[in-house]
Amino acid sequence: MSTLSTSSLRPLYKAAQVRELDRRTIAGGIESFALMQRAASSAWHSFRSRWPQARSVTVLCGGGNNGGDGHVLAALAMQSGLKVQRLSLKPLDTLSGDVARAAELATAAGVGFEEWQPHTTLVGEVIVDALLGTGLSGEVEGNIKQAILTMNASLQPVLALDIPSGISADTGAVLGTAVEATCTVTFIGDKIGLHTGDAPAYTGDIDFRPLGVKAQAFFDIPPTAWRLDDSLLGEAFTPRSRTSHKGSMGHVLVMGGAPGFGGAALLASQAAARLGAGKVTLATAQDHITASLVRCPEVMARAVRGGADAADLPASADVVVIGPGLGQEAWGQAMLQSALQAATPLVVDADALNLLASRWPELRRDDWILTPHPGEAARLLGCSIADVQADRPAAARALQRARGGIVILKGAGSLVAGPSGVVVCPYGNPGMASGGMGDVLSGLLGALVAQCRHLEQSAWLGVMLHALAGDEAAKTEGERGLLASDLASYARVLINP
Repeated sequence: MSTLSTSSLRPLYKAAQVRELDRRTIAGGIESFALMQRAASSAWHSFRSRWPQARSVTVLCGGGNNGGDGHVLAALAMQSGLKVQRLSLKPLDTLSGDVARAAELATAAGVGFEEWQPHTTLVGEVIVDALLGTGLSGEVEGNIKQAILTMNASLQPVLALDIPSGISADTGAVLGTAVEATCTVTFIGDKIGLHTGDAPAYTGDIDFRPLGVKAQAFFDIPPTAWRLDDSLLGEAFTPRSRTSHKGSMGHVLVMGGAPGFGGAALLASQAAARLGAGKVTLATAQDHITASLVRCPEVMARAVRGGADAADLPASADVVVIGPGLGQEAWGQAMLQSALQAATPLVVDADALNLLASRWPELRRDDWILTPHPGEAARLLGCSIADVQADRPAAARALQRARGGIVILKGAGSLVAGPSGVVVCPYGNPGMASGGMGDVLSGLLGALVAQCRHLEQSAWLGVMLHALAGDEAAKTEGERGLLASDLASYARVLINP
């Protein structure tokens, strides 16, 4: 496997950083109104490519620069022969600067104007959301809230300019209520809040338009995060050496499956085998040995009654996956204790995370990957799930600072926090909301660590492969009824193009 770096990933920014990029671009010689026109033109091209047959459009404009983009887009639509309904939440005579200039341009192009009222009917085949942009800090209220609710109730497709109104550009949280867009065209710098938290349910497809601004040329404005891209797979999974053997492909030890909870450990161990680990050992309760042999005889199943049986196993492996089906009783505690006493890198999941929170609240290691969902992250951080979800990037960073190693905060827009910063996975689908998905992820991670010995890159690739495998399975089988056991075979195909 090849070495990867964040230079291969798309940078993501916070709203304040994008505003600074915008300011510097203007200071560098591009007139602010010209930049607004570029944004509107880019959005219009996105509109036309997605809805080429549309003959009418409704544009809702706020009082800021986002509204200015909307006014210019309305002019472009009128010039292209569409019927345009232009609604503004502020009277035109109260606008100033570039926004007033944009409104005048639309009026000069023959675009009509209405001041939005709660009873206004939206008549366009497509609606353009140009209400708020990235400047939102508190919850939406008043007429803007009513306009958002009206858009959502219309059931018409919506194109959001820069970000769906009501979504935090920094966290992805919904600030009271938010526009449910079909597509979001975002400008200059891609925003982290578009890709995690609640945002994936509101953004629709994301179309990034840099408008000629090379954000990474401003070295003193480092990205706040990076976005994974499936092109990394071809870069990472190069052909194996012709002299490869099972000893050179790594040994994964899966520790889990307390009495009565064997399925999770079986899923993890089979996923590790399918993703190319040279050897996989499963340390589990005696009850599950037969099931393991039947399900995947390539996995070396070992019956363990307690800590004494497991004590020497971690040292013989290249990585230990601990947690699937572990439980929090004496058996699970003994397994985790054995794993923690070894110097072997760890992938820590499920009840192993809950035991860390309750029994080892201060433990920190640099050689582990922690894989919490929001509930487990909240227990590890000593806060509420709502706190975690209100700012997922901040929660992932806080947990990584406190516990070391690599932290994967699972959920829509899974986040990987490590020494290189925060990386966001934009893939995955609602069909993956079923039991056992996290167990498969832990097995995939174990296999990758065993083969490349690089925890952070293994976390990037594992999260992305897991999500892409879910997407491929959903394309073939549909989202409803998607099982965790479906994923391993699709992941294997993805790494063998």
